[in-house]
Amino acid sequence: MSQDVLIVEGVGKAYLEFSSELHRFARWFGVPVRAQAEQWVLRHASLRVKAGEAVGVVGQNGAGKSTLLKLIVGTVRPSEGHAWARGRVSALLELGLGFNPELSGEENVRHAAGLMGISSSEIERLLPEIEAFAEVGDYFRQPVRTYSSGMQMRIAFSVATAVRPDILIVDEALAVGDAYFIHKCFQRIREFREAGTTLLIVSHDPTAVQSLCDRAVLLDSGRILLDGTPQEVFDYYNALIAEKENATIRTEKRDAFVATESGSGDAVFESLLLLDEAGREVEYIGVGARVTLRARVRVVSAVSSLVFGYILRDRLGQPVYGTNTYYTDQTLRDAKAGEIVEFDAQFDADLGPGSYSVSVALHCSETHLVNNYQWKDLALVFTVANLNLPSFIGIGYLPPVIDVRRAPPETR
Repeated sequence: MSQDVLIVEGVGKAYLEFSSELHRFARWFGVPVRAQAEQWVLRHASLRVKAGEAVGVVGQNGAGKSTLLKLIVGTVRPSEGHAWARGRVSALLELGLGFNPELSGEENVRHAAGLMGISSSEIERLLPEIEAFAEVGDYFRQPVRTYSSGMQMRIAFSVATAVRPDILIVDEALAVGDAYFIHKCFQRIREFREAGTTLLIVSHDPTAVQSLCDRAVLLDSGRILLDGTPQEVFDYYNALIAEKENATIRTEKRDAFVATESGSGDAVFESLLLLDEAGREVEYIGVGARVTLRARVRVVSAVSSLVFGYILRDRLGQPVYGTNTYYTDQTLRDAKAGEIVEFDAQFDADLGPGSYSVSVALHCSETHLVNNYQWKDLALVFTVANLNLPSFIGIGYLPPVIDVRRAPPETR
């Protein structure tokens, strides 16, 4: 059984406000001066991460995510509790943190690598590799103040991952990079994961967290609200964002999954079925089969507009396809209390073999984040099998027409 390499127990951080700077200095030297006000940005946070595990940290801006990482790394001292990490820790936190804008990228690399505990001889050996990975060209020897934010991120990530750490901690700095370099970064992170590196990553990108992480934690208002699978956490996170006025969030355990539901209840799903071409309810279908997703909806309170939407997700919870009747220009107007409405969505299941789930929503306009009547994750689960088609891999069935021909001898 893997050991815990990262332990956070009851950690919290409060920022204090004093009536004068003299009182603040006195507090530093142990004088029991009472603060005029205190603001807790993180409270009673506890987390254990095992060797080789990857954990995503999710939450809205101001939830305490970056503070949690800084407390773990040690750049911020906790006001309560303690955090402990085993082995070499490498962190990519605030963009350009510790960089001197007047020094070149190369000089900043030497400085940052030295602070990471890398010897001078090892830095010289790694420098060409760091420069090659960053791909900033001649800017590597120019002052960092001439860099764009994306170039700073390239240098910061390259030096932070020059040596594979035991624990890699990544904040949202990757959000400023271009698509090519982000892909390159995640490829390196995946290689580290396969080699046994423990990963702690903050990201708003569900795809990144779901593809990289074994589990995720959700922070809200400075507290850890949920610790579970990435899909479970993002489902709850989306419901949390959508929560308005009298809307409520509910969770339900279904087999090995946790389904999340939210909404005001002005309109609700009575049933959701997947039907084959003969109108029979099915749970198993063949690749490319024509199916109908039928939603039966009851209007509880009169609403001026009613939109039905759905998302197909793969087994990791990543969206495969989604749409709604707002996008198809089929919004139902002036739905009356007590009405029953049926929505049929017909499509060819051009999906790869595997398990898929359906999330459904009822709302008033383009997205369920506005006037969310009901949102249900894992509302339906079905399996796709390849019954009689040539073998292929992937989540999409995109059969090509391949032309194979020998080139004439004179063109070889």
